[in-house]
Amino acid sequence: MSRKPVQAQVGDRARLEILFDKPQLIGKLFGEYDRNLVAIENRLGVYIAARGNKIQIEGLAEQAARAREVLTGLYNRLVQGQELDTGAVEAVIAMSAEPVLDGIIRADVSQPPSVMIRTRKKTIVPRSATQIRYMEALASADIIFALGPAGTGKTYLAVAQAVQMLIQGQVDRLILSRPAVEAGERLGFLPGDMKEKVDPYLRPLYDALYDMLPAEQVERRITSGEIEIAPLAFMRGRTLGDAFIILDEAQNTTVAQMKMFLTRFGMNSRMVVCGDPKQVDLPQPGVSGLADAVGRLEGVDGMATVRFNAADVVRHPIVGRIVEAYEGKDA
Repeated sequence: MSRKPVQAQVGDRARLEILFDKPQLIGKLFGEYDRNLVAIENRLGVYIAARGNKIQIEGLAEQAARAREVLTGLYNRLVQGQELDTGAVEAVIAMSAEPVLDGIIRADVSQPPSVMIRTRKKTIVPRSATQIRYMEALASADIIFALGPAGTGKTYLAVAQAVQMLIQGQVDRLILSRPAVEAGERLGFLPGDMKEKVDPYLRPLYDALYDMLPAEQVERRITSGEIEIAPLAFMRGRTLGDAFIILDEAQNTTVAQMKMFLTRFGMNSRMVVCGDPKQVDLPQPGVSGLADAVGRLEGVDGMATVRFNAADVVRHPIVGRIVEAYEGKDA
């Protein structure tokens, strides 16, 4: 792909031009009814005109440069064989806004991601600079604490890494767990056997699994014991070797439960602890085991802590705005 330099600039306004060298990718780049171009225009306040494989961007110089970087990044992902959806477009736009301050280097969105996770059903790439750091930690650290609001990919990426390591034979088992704590409600007695009682609490973990593996493989691996989904209470007294262990909604553990869980760690294992310290549903929120563990263990060799914020939300853009509104009011 070749680019032309700025053709015209009046004050702080600029007109940039990009020429893409694979016309067959232009339709995917623009999206159905040009929805990707419209999203970039609306988010960055620029005007984009397209003729064939040539795109012209007009707007404030900084915003026009960001739009060019975003379009280049999306195009390069298509060249690499990746698919573009609304979430990917929004994520690349968000990543282009991250500052370069105090030695923090913003991810180069114009280039394909340097880290990715491959599962049976999809290849997963990071959608924010924080996700890049998280995925790097998932591939290297023994125990990872992932902290932040809903929608930032904490659990989803952990399950993806676990599935990749399982199908590659790096671990023998995948163990997914959550504390069975109700989110602000009292559901009362639940009918059925033990599995039927705890499954509602573990549904998000099932959803992530089915997104990574064909349904028949999920069922087969659960039946064989390769994949185990169980409430936290079932972890007591075990040593979990050759396993990838994920604890979701960890903010709803007590200090004693968290200590019990962390000490289940065995040889050739990896453990991920996910949670949002601001969404504690315990009767006494001040004693969350997640906050206590991070305070005690952050910086310990072999452990990594990754913190997400509202800017890292990769669900519908309005979810990020909702998180920001609540966090601002709480602050």
